[in-house]
Amino acid sequence: MIDVVELLRELVGRTTVSGDAPAQRDALELVTEVLRERAPHLEVTTGRDPDQPWTLLQTPTDPGRPRLLIACHVDTVPVPDAGSWQRDPFGADVDGGRVWGRGASDMKAGLVAGAAALAAADPQTPVALLLTSDEEIGSKGAAAAAAALAEQPIGAVIVPEATGNQVVLGHRGALWLAVRTAGRAAHGSTPERGHNAVLDLVALLGRAGAALPLRTDPFLGTETWNPGVVAGGTVPNVVPDRAEVLVDMRTVAEGAPLLQWWRDQPEVAEVDVRVDLPPVGTPADDPWVATLPAPVRPDPATYFTDASVLAPAVGGAPIVVWGPGTPAVMHARDEYVELAELEQAAAVFTAVADQWGRAG
Repeated sequence: MIDVVELLRELVGRTTVSGDAPAQRDALELVTEVLRERAPHLEVTTGRDPDQPWTLLQTPTDPGRPRLLIACHVDTVPVPDAGSWQRDPFGADVDGGRVWGRGASDMKAGLVAGAAALAAADPQTPVALLLTSDEEIGSKGAAAAAAALAEQPIGAVIVPEATGNQVVLGHRGALWLAVRTAGRAAHGSTPERGHNAVLDLVALLGRAGAALPLRTDPFLGTETWNPGVVAGGTVPNVVPDRAEVLVDMRTVAEGAPLLQWWRDQPEVAEVDVRVDLPPVGTPADDPWVATLPAPVRPDPATYFTDASVLAPAVGGAPIVVWGPGTPAVMHARDEYVELAELEQAAAVFTAVADQWGRAG
């Protein structure tokens, strides 16, 4: 049996920020080592891309049997304000029935619960654990692993992101754009001789709120947009000839209409797509979902997950987002996970894997 608290503390104590491939690879190797010590029969496949590491661990059962896949990422968002935390973000303190630290809820607790289920699974039960990198910046590790998954018969997928151990049937997609305006530089004392790219960008953003063709889905809700980063100009006394906004849009359908709206605006010089992930949804009446021993939430997750990338690779298998942790503390100061939720998730995932094997 895996000591889930010990493994979680070890993972939270490691800095695995998105974009740091060596640190994420070390975390993949740690989990692999722990699992192989307890379950030496596991088969291990690793990605060859040095920048997007991933690992697939699975039982050595008949390769033609559909597998239950538990898909987790090891990366976290950064900690830019460590001094404002009540505890060391990487101290992995245990206090008040919680493990505290960056990544505790998002999603190292879910990873540990999935690892515990795989370690406990009968070798003939078709179950697999996928560990990916760089989920937080566009599910890049999952994209690198997709080809390998497409060769596997996947019957169902659990993505154990933080849901308070409730089953969530989907989430919106994500379309991240870099939108740029172009002007003409001039001396700040004679702005009429130039063309201010920042003012163009301001006009564009002011119009976008009312004019963007945002759509609504009965389950996923209404699309949103957020201008998260704005940059332009160099010094106060030069008319800026370039400006840029990074826009995060959460989508309920294919993103082409939204992308085209930005490209059609008169102020826009160019648009680059940084992230384009489709929405995900599993029907509430799916037969496998009906067997899960947890309540099914009527609303979607507010965040995106690797499910957006995995869905096309697993051939229409049902996917749920379901794991320990509190969504409100994801990406926040003083992140934590309840130990009771971690232990419950490990036990329930183990039971679901056992049921999967008995169901054939």
